Amino acid sequence: MAPAGDNKTSRSDYASTKPQADGAWVASVEPESPAYDAGIEPGMRICSVNGAELHDIIDWRWEADGDVAELEVYVPEDDEVYGATLYREPGQDWGIDFTDVLFDGIRTCVNACQFCFMAMLPEDARASLTLRDDDYRLSFLQGNFVTLTNVSDEEVQRIIDCRLEPMNVSLHAISPEVRRSLIGRNAQRGIDVLERLLDAGIEVHGQIVLCAGINDGEELRRTLDWVESKPSFTSMALVPMGYTKYSRRFSVSFSDDREASRLVVELVEPYQLRAREMLGITRFQLSDEFYLDADLPIPPASTYDGYPQFYDGIGMLRSFLDETQELSVSRLGELKTIAECLRHRKLKVRILGGEAALGVLRDFCETWMRVCGLVEPLFEPFAVRNDYYGGDVNVTGLIVSCDLLGQLPADLHGELVIIPDLMFNFDKFTLDGDTQERMVAELEQRGAEVIVCQTTPNCMVDALAAYLRL
Repeated sequence: MAPAGDNKTSRSDYASTKPQADGAWVASVEPESPAYDAGIEPGMRICSVNGAELHDIIDWRWEADGDVAELEVYVPEDDEVYGATLYREPGQDWGIDFTDVLFDGIRTCVNACQFCFMAMLPEDARASLTLRDDDYRLSFLQGNFVTLTNVSDEEVQRIIDCRLEPMNVSLHAISPEVRRSLIGRNAQRGIDVLERLLDAGIEVHGQIVLCAGINDGEELRRTLDWVESKPSFTSMALVPMGYTKYSRRFSVSFSDDREASRLVVELVEPYQLRAREMLGITRFQLSDEFYLDADLPIPPASTYDGYPQFYDGIGMLRSFLDETQELSVSRLGELKTIAECLRHRKLKVRILGGEAALGVLRDFCETWMRVCGLVEPLFEPFAVRNDYYGGDVNVTGLIVSCDLLGQLPADLHGELVIIPDLMFNFDKFTLDGDTQERMVAELEQRGAEVIVCQTTPNCMVDALAAYLRL
């Protein structure tokens, strides 16, 4: 197996199996750094900096912003707290990495959202998957979407004073009765906090999870009118509600209704046009699923404003298609060399993805074969059907081990299988609790050669070239 393209900063982790933090524990110290010179070691806990208690990495960065840092450090071996003074040159890093970005645990959700995916999980899902986080700090640090319903007045002021922006905020609807129906009794608090942030000029990326018959149609129009009047909203993403076979409330969504999806696209288009005319940006962004479900072309890259909500499923397909076309020209020599090496080794490449990605994966494979003049099917996309969650779940990031192993052939000799790293969390676990190591080992027992990498065009080419040692 050859892991490649591992970029932990490219997306938020899902449901880490690691326990929540209970302090600012030091994970590593850079040699010859100020922390190293002061005797800080992994396994110690930073209690305070310049007299300020640390609740998260934001406190650390804010309080330790100067060239001198006075620390209180807990040393477990001695069960004692000691003082330490760190000095650094301008621009120098302190040299400390912590085990987590939150030192006091994750703020959990106080809502009862109708469409909450956590409520649609199987009963035997591991506990970490059912942790409903709604932490404004992770919104700033990692891009998580939050409702702001559990944010105190002091925390609102902290966001404003420290300019913790952009904030990624789930809006869903603007009418009080619709919000309360969707989110629960704390819905108004989220709007009150959001109004304060917007009035203070805090940049916001918004999200609406659209539920057919609840917050679409005229309610969606009211919500978009409200957003249109708020200049601090840089982008507003609209994503369709997804459901699993375990849902007690939903059994259909926009994926089941092409006409309903088209109506959403048509409703949003005037807002997009006005934004481009007045602001030079599209601002109102529809997730890729709406265009797939409506059987409409994916818009050009120029409409995605630089992809500010890429990992919310906004523009992924367009980016993939454009990247495929670009590398078919710029890396043509490499594509031919890799193809020739695969033919020489009698290997066929099978690229795995969710059913939603099948079209772009097919385009990638067909483009590669066309520009290289190949006749035999050297590259093949393979869509893993999500039987584990069922419903309309079809994205690559929710592929599970039992579906992947159950749907691939028992004999994989002569195949090089590319597995998307997006289906693993940072601890290399799948959503159904399998490990990357065990899953890959089983595929190798079936005769496959295996690569785990980001399944974007350039990353797959890079991974293949590295695996083939070209």
